[in-house]
Amino acid sequence: MAGRRGLSGRAKRRRALRVLKVRIGNASYALAAPRSRYWRPGCDYLGEITRLLKKIRVKDRDVVLISEKALSTAKGNIVDEGKVAPGLLAKLLARYWMRVVWGYLLGPLCGLRPSTVRFLRKYPLDYGARHKQVALNEAGLLAALCFGSEGGIDGSNLPYAYVSLPLRDAYKEAERIRSHIESVLEVHVTVVIVDSDRCYKWGPAYVAPRLTYVEGIRCGGGFVTYVVSNALKLRGWPTPVACSGSPIPLGELLRLCRAAEIVRGHGAGRNVWEMARRFGTSLTGVTWEMLERIPHYPVVVARRVKTVRGG
Repeated sequence: MAGRRGLSGRAKRRRALRVLKVRIGNASYALAAPRSRYWRPGCDYLGEITRLLKKIRVKDRDVVLISEKALSTAKGNIVDEGKVAPGLLAKLLARYWMRVVWGYLLGPLCGLRPSTVRFLRKYPLDYGARHKQVALNEAGLLAALCFGSEGGIDGSNLPYAYVSLPLRDAYKEAERIRSHIESVLEVHVTVVIVDSDRCYKWGPAYVAPRLTYVEGIRCGGGFVTYVVSNALKLRGWPTPVACSGSPIPLGELLRLCRAAEIVRGHGAGRNVWEMARRFGTSLTGVTWEMLERIPHYPVVVARRVKTVRGG
């Protein structure tokens, strides 16, 4: 029994703090993600960020990577799709574009998981049409043609029929968070706001289907950028949406975003289908309380711990 109690204690500590070490170029980084409570709308996210950073003893020159979705949710930058009336185009997208074109042509072409392709072939007509209407309203047609997370709009890790919208001015938000951290904790850090949507390397250039404020990444193209990149099996990374603080070389920044995604995990699921399956409910049956039972890691700190000569 004593051994079981010890194992339980270690398991709890692992859930309280996730860690990862990675080598990026000639540098080694240690990443730490402290467990956080779920950030509901109206949450004091600035206070929560500084509390988490204080817990892991953030230092000067650390890189603080924060989930855009968590920030949007906390700021109330979300939409209840249950209250949205879909138009004809949104209904056509749900019935034919998603079920047929994505389900039988583009999904396999882009290498989507077989489980995702199966879900697309049964794409929900009413809920899906409402979602496509929001995508059309907020991001435009090219983004709405994507199979999910259109223009940074995402319903995973949100309850009922809510979706989060991309931050209106992510760079100002990153600046605000960095200033708050420096004022409260008296440390100089770099703040990066990250979205799980991919950006891709096209030859010497980096491109992203959605808007980003990071210099060196060309943004736009929506559906076209996504399909071409995935059909050609180009390498992709989570998209840094905004960065405030000391400049980081773009290649290094993208790899840090990828490492942060690994240590952070996907919460209740990568998409609404995974989330609903995890809780054994419908696509709109997930509640705030269900999500609060899941470990969440919206803040990841990366610290350079070693430079490898000749790497």
